[in-house]
Amino acid sequence: MRVKVVAVIITGLLLAGCSAEKKANKAFTLGKYEKVIGYYKDVIKKQPNNGVANYYVAESYRQSNRIQEAEPYYAKAGGRGINPDSVKLYYAKSLQSNAKYAEAREVLQSLAANTKNEKLKDRAGKELAGIDYLDKLGQKKNYYKVKNLEAINTPFTEYAPVYSNNQLYFTSSRSNAKIYEATGTPFTDIYVAETNGANVNVNTITPLPDFINSANINEGCITFTPDGKTMIFAKGNSGKRKGTPDVDLYLSRYRNGTWEEPIPLNINQPDAWESTPALAPDGRTLYFSSNRKGGYGGLDLYSAQMDARGRFSRVRNLGPEVNTAGSELFPHVADNGKLYFSSDGHPGYGMLDIFVVNRANGKTVVENLGQPVNSPADDFGIFLFRADRGFFTSNREGGKGDDDIYTFVNEDPNLKVVNYYLAGVTYMLRRDSTREILPNTKVTLLDQEGEGMQEFVTGNDGKFLFRVYENESYTLIGETDGFITKRQPYTTVGKSVPLESLKDLVTNITLDTILVLDRKERGRTFVLNNIYFGYDSADIRRESARELDKLVTLLNDNPDLKIEMGSHTDSIASDAYNIELSQRRAQATVNYLIRKGIDASRLEAKGYGESKPIARNTNPDGTDNPVGRQRNRRTEFKILEIGTYIRKDDSDEDDRFFRNNELKKNE
Repeated sequence: MRVKVVAVIITGLLLAGCSAEKKANKAFTLGKYEKVIGYYKDVIKKQPNNGVANYYVAESYRQSNRIQEAEPYYAKAGGRGINPDSVKLYYAKSLQSNAKYAEAREVLQSLAANTKNEKLKDRAGKELAGIDYLDKLGQKKNYYKVKNLEAINTPFTEYAPVYSNNQLYFTSSRSNAKIYEATGTPFTDIYVAETNGANVNVNTITPLPDFINSANINEGCITFTPDGKTMIFAKGNSGKRKGTPDVDLYLSRYRNGTWEEPIPLNINQPDAWESTPALAPDGRTLYFSSNRKGGYGGLDLYSAQMDARGRFSRVRNLGPEVNTAGSELFPHVADNGKLYFSSDGHPGYGMLDIFVVNRANGKTVVENLGQPVNSPADDFGIFLFRADRGFFTSNREGGKGDDDIYTFVNEDPNLKVVNYYLAGVTYMLRRDSTREILPNTKVTLLDQEGEGMQEFVTGNDGKFLFRVYENESYTLIGETDGFITKRQPYTTVGKSVPLESLKDLVTNITLDTILVLDRKERGRTFVLNNIYFGYDSADIRRESARELDKLVTLLNDNPDLKIEMGSHTDSIASDAYNIELSQRRAQATVNYLIRKGIDASRLEAKGYGESKPIARNTNPDGTDNPVGRQRNRRTEFKILEIGTYIRKDDSDEDDRFFRNNELKKNE
């Protein structure tokens, strides 16, 4: 009888233990990491070397952004179903976060030498290179001075400072009693205070209205357009099974003296994390962080373009120069046009470090700001309210609580900021060859790789403005209904200002250009320059091919055009011969365009011989006129047909065009 009682008791204890473990594992799946830590720490008290229990505690600390505390648990983590290589990587990262770089190096070297996972081997190699980089970074002269903004910080978390119209916005958990189960800390809200630079009036600190700060929801980072009349902020993380499992971005406009009810951005994705928004100084380009599919790591930085209705399109990943296998977040575009962000994937001191993207001759170079801005702890959320000073966030030792807000000043005596802008006007060409302002034209700026950088839709004045950089080459694309889409090169090479000649901290340089578009008109003819053929030949020379390639681009940009390629000669030789020669040459240009992918149905070849001169072949006295003959030996294209087209919704990044007549054929 006693044996049966003991068996029942043991069975009951095992079932109770299994039930508690299932609850803990379920809590881990739901992101309730504080519950997981509590349960498995009790297990570790009885079984200090339990690899599975240590693993769950370590992972819970890491995934709730407390990897420093994960170090001793990763050291003992392991067991069935647990990837030892992954444990090694995060153990090394936790050692780095505690400034134990020599120990981290040993772990990473072991991982690189023994893992069969090529991605992890590559990651370990990059982490080792990052540790070596710290030695070089420490030798670099640093002019930053940092200071804890003690007046605003509390024992709770304060982070993500943003300066707008003499007000400081920040996120804090200071006033919430409800605990967020992922981190074991209170939920966060967004606050605002009056400030003059970094001199904050603490008596004015107030939370934003309830329709911004929802109960038992984490409100995150906030950003504003330059005029302060549009805000975008992040919120989510309810922690409830039926609540908001992710983080999304919301927009609100200031109208009639009040903020409107926020609406979710159309670029939010279900089951993805979109946060840390930052609007660029142009007020239309939004940068944000997301873990959506197709990225390079945990969290990547993306950009999107906002239209006048507050809708976003053309979402683009910032690419492998910025994004890594780690996480990139908290972007900020300063008035100097530079992108700042935080990352644990670029070479740094261990956790999140703050980086700046510098452009040099069209190349992107990511630079760690170094100490004292960065530390072995998390350093993030930088915001420059002047070219040489601003705010950032850190949970480094010596603070007042969890995350604290710090101020900084850059005392570099040689700090000079030059902002280059390209100002232009869009025109149309009248029949009398005079120009007239062309409004409502979309102008796109491409970099030298052909990637879109910025867009602008001109108003009634036809003006557009882009931020550009020194010693770079660009392409401007102008397009509007009824006109031929045009590409035009522009370069800033040789137009930069020597820094030693500047006296002010910030200098703005505006460069000028114009963009002239031609109306789409049936029968309109355009002369192609530099189209040359060999004597008595229809073979296309190399320099002619370069000009025809430009026509290929024009036809691809204007898929509704059907054209005639016309070839003309001077009066040397007989009419019949010149007609035959010019026809062969016209057909040669059409064949070239077809080889380059232009549909043959959009092209016709026509040889005119000497029948349509645009200059005299001979002078009035009968002598030869070589200049006139040269002008007459020309190649033209003429618009034969203009098919109407349908542009897909602006959210379609490809902006493909479909001709109505093609659609009708399929009806």
